[in-house]
Amino acid sequence: MAESAAAVHARVLEHAADARLPMPPSGDWDSFPWEVREGRVAPRALRPPSPDPLREGEDPARPCSSCAGFDPARVVWEDEHWVLTHRGAPSGLPLVLLLHAREHLDLGDLDDDLASELGRITNRLVRIVGALENIGRVHVDRWGDGGSHLHQWFFARTAGLTGVLGSHAAEWDEILPPGPEDVWRADLHAVAVKLANWGGTARA
Repeated sequence: MAESAAAVHARVLEHAADARLPMPPSGDWDSFPWEVREGRVAPRALRPPSPDPLREGEDPARPCSSCAGFDPARVVWEDEHWVLTHRGAPSGLPLVLLLHAREHLDLGDLDDDLASELGRITNRLVRIVGALENIGRVHVDRWGDGGSHLHQWFFARTAGLTGVLGSHAAEWDEILPPGPEDVWRADLHAVAVKLANWGGTARA
């Protein structure tokens, strides 16, 4: 059972009495779009055009880490075509999961059968995670600029934590202090077992 919004807020107040937490590492990324200018948050200057960088798995200096194998300690569930992983430790949101294609394919490379499987597993995960106690929404995201091996994100948002709505939930995941590991592991186990009802093997 994920923590309640009140429990998350209380943990934030333990870290910062005014509930203002420090900037996450993404604030230092070149792609971070905001800066403080004249005392106000404003968009950064847009850089001039340049060639797209090679992604992991395309750049000879950055071989595909997914093709090198998934860390068994991070695998939640798997079958012959898909691997569901976590990021290794609790984070600010109740659950953050990644669904990877086992074969080195990007989203547009899937044939109709694999695309159908992706849709079914995505729908099942949204239902399973969304049914956990204290989960308000499950956001599904895919960004393709970092790695060339298909990986789709699932971000579970705490119900009632209305300051963490919409697309900024992914940023809040890095800002909020991590929750208890035992609660996180129990939720991972519940997701793995329920997803395995349709096939594959629960690993968490």
